[in-house]
Amino acid sequence: MLFVIEGIDGAGKGTLARNLVSRAEADRVKVATLSFPRYDDTRFARLIGQYLNGRFGKLDEVSVHFAALLYAGDRFESRDDLMALIADHDLVILDRYVASNAAYNAAKLPPAERLPLIDWIFETEFDLFDLPKPDFTGLLGTSPDTADDLVARKAARSYTDARKDLHEADRAYMTEVACVYDQLCADNAMGPWHRFDPTGPDNQLLPPGHIADGVWREIKARL
Repeated sequence: MLFVIEGIDGAGKGTLARNLVSRAEADRVKVATLSFPRYDDTRFARLIGQYLNGRFGKLDEVSVHFAALLYAGDRFESRDDLMALIADHDLVILDRYVASNAAYNAAKLPPAERLPLIDWIFETEFDLFDLPKPDFTGLLGTSPDTADDLVARKAARSYTDARKDLHEADRAYMTEVACVYDQLCADNAMGPWHRFDPTGPDNQLLPPGHIADGVWREIKARL
């Protein structure tokens, strides 16, 4: 089973992935994880690092097709590794996948222009590059304000010395990315989706273990 965790920067995807691995191992499910972009492993991901550091221009100066091809290229370089993991495990958990490419680049465009770009990205990655489609995608619906606070607490990243990269620094842009994600989830784009709310009735973040418990129940029901 190929399970993908999606959400805006700071949503808690990496923490959720680690928690899910622990639950899978406890249930004796053979599990593996992969996180995109693979900054230290592919040529395209190293270019993504440069893009996120502003080397190719400001957010509104970089062609959406150029940016999308960087992210797609990272996965194309990783395809053999991904296919090997799928063949050898019961469950493969991805921290970001093709939907991230669609959400982050479509969010740069006016709403009326988003769908053609999303279709182009899906055709490039799934049809041209022959990447496997997810069996199930979970959207962490963390609010942009909460995610922005969590980004500020992140440890240093290998691809940037800045506290916030080109995407993370623009909160209005993150709000648009969240809107595109919500639409992809509602449309069950390229397979079934489920939106997981990481906050309780008081709008405070739930403990990571509590969030992971709910996600793991949904995964187990599909394994």
